[in-house]
Formats: sequence, structure tokens, C-alpha cells
Amino acid sequence: MALSHIEADITRGQWAEPDAGKVQFGEYAAVWLEDRKLAGRTRERHESVVRLHLVPTFGTRPLSSITTAQVRAWRTSRLAAGVGEPTVVKAYQIFRAILNTAVDDELIRRNPCRVKGADSYDVPERPVLTVAEVYGVAGAIAARYRLLVLLTAFTGLRFGELASLRRRDIDTTKAALTVRRSQAEMQTGKLLDKAPKSDAGVRPVAFPSELMPDVERHLAHFAGPGQDGHVFLGPQGGQLRRSNFRDDWIKARTEAGVTAPVHFHDLRHTGNTLAASGASLRELMTRMGHSTPRAALIYQHMVNGRDREIADRLGAMIRTTRGEVDS
Repeated sequence: MALSHIEADITRGQWAEPDAGKVQFGEYAAVWLEDRKLAGRTRERHESVVRLHLVPTFGTRPLSSITTAQVRAWRTSRLAAGVGEPTVVKAYQIFRAILNTAVDDELIRRNPCRVKGADSYDVPERPVLTVAEVYGVAGAIAARYRLLVLLTAFTGLRFGELASLRRRDIDTTKAALTVRRSQAEMQTGKLLDKAPKSDAGVRPVAFPSELMPDVERHLAHFAGPGQDGHVFLGPQGGQLRRSNFRDDWIKARTEAGVTAPVHFHDLRHTGNTLAASGASLRELMTRMGHSTPRAALIYQHMVNGRDREIADRLGAMIRTTRGEVDS
């Protein structure tokens, strides 16, 4: 009878080596991570998630013994323990990816990560600053960070993209800059430049010509020397880190009267929201450096001339707001 069942499974393509699923999850996860082609910072995050959130529960369990009920209970316990939902979602996504590979390797027949809704969460709406508030914070922050605030708000660039920016990446004749790389900080504190996540990340981005006086002033007083000098540096002349100016940011935000708990990254959200007015989905995707429309769709909405038009519209907002402030 047992032989008949085996023969039937083989015919249906469902037979598996009995000992295959006895491989422990922790051992398999380690090999899975080793085989993945991941950027340095991404690898650190994946390894940290596996070590802190998956191995303690599933590390010694055979792959074939993990059930959907256990996955559901694990997720519930992580959330009940106070682990942030974004972290739990990321852990679940990695867990599912590991076990998908185990299915492909024919170690298990079915992936037990089948918990509905466990792979996503509702992102809370982030605050958007007005142009006046942006200039308020820029005026209150240390002079070496003023342009960092303005460019983030009016180009929508990421912190890492601005931190890795060099003098030669800024074209003052066309009021534009070119994103070629992005800075990443490892858990050890080491800084490294990495290629953007996709080809779309390498891109020219126009900025409002109204920022030109700030750009020229910054390059004259705060940027590193030579064409390969970093545009933004820390207070002691070293490479810019988030920790270099976090306290400055919070202090400036408070002095500017911005009561909402605005994070520095919200300036990018602000910039993309402002730029979305009149921009097509493709144009916004190009400006943001995304290869898919998912993120750009959040704002409901490059070609060279149109990107300049977007920057000019932002410039008009600046002129209007600063006129109101000056009056």
C-alpha cells in the first residue's frame, strides 16, 4: 500500500525524498543568505531580521515541520511583543522568500507562509511642509545644512543620494544635478557609495533656479575641494552622516515653529508632492528615480524639457511664498 502511494505521488510529481524536509530552518536560512546577491546594507538588514526574528522561533525546526498555524502564531507574538509592524512585515517577506526557495529545491511541497495580509501594512500619511515652512527650517538650521534642506525639498532626492553628491555632479549653468550613486552606512559605521537600486536611479534632476544663490554660496564655503569633493560634509569636515545633523534638524524644526513630528525624510515626500502638480506619472517616476510606477502613484502623479518645467513650477512657488514672507 505504501509503495502504491509513493508511485502515485511520483506520477503526480508530488513525491519528495523523506529526509529532505528534515533540514533545519536555521541552517537552510544561512545558506540562502549566502547564496543571495545582495548589496552590503541590504545583506546586513536581511541577516539581522533572520537572526533576531526568525531563528529564535524556527531555527532548530525541520523545514517540513513548519505549519501555517505556527507562522500565524509567530507573527501575532512578534506584534504583541511590541515589534514594529514594518519590521514584522519585512521578516515575514524574507521568511516566505526563504521557504519559496525550499519549495523550488524540493525540500518541502508547500510554503506555509500563507497568512493573508501579513506581507503588507498601511503606511501612515506623512506630513507635508509648506514652502514657507521649508524656508523656515532652512533659515533656522546650521548654515552648512541649509542647502541640504532646500535641495531635499525641491528635488525630492534621498539623503544617501545627496550625501554622495560631488561638485562635478552639479551643473550651475543649467541649474541641474546628476545622481550617480548613493551613500550607505553599514552597521559598523563604515560609509560606502553604492550604485542606485536600478538604472532609473542614475538621472539628471533640475532644481529651481531660485536656489542658485544658495548653491553657489554653499559650494564656496562648505563643499569639499576639487571636482570630486563632496558637496555636503559633516561639521568636522568628514563625510556627512545622519547623526551629524540630527540634533540640528530637530532644533531647527522647533525654532521654525513646525509642530508636526516631521522627519528629515519627509522633505523628500514634500518635494515629490509639490512636484506632482502638473507632472505626468512617467515624469514623476523619472524625477524620483523609480523604475516602476508604484511609488509615484502615491503622489497621483523625464523628459529633459519637462523636468525643467517641473523645477520652474517649484521656483514659482518659492517666489510667491518668499514674496509673501518678505512682505
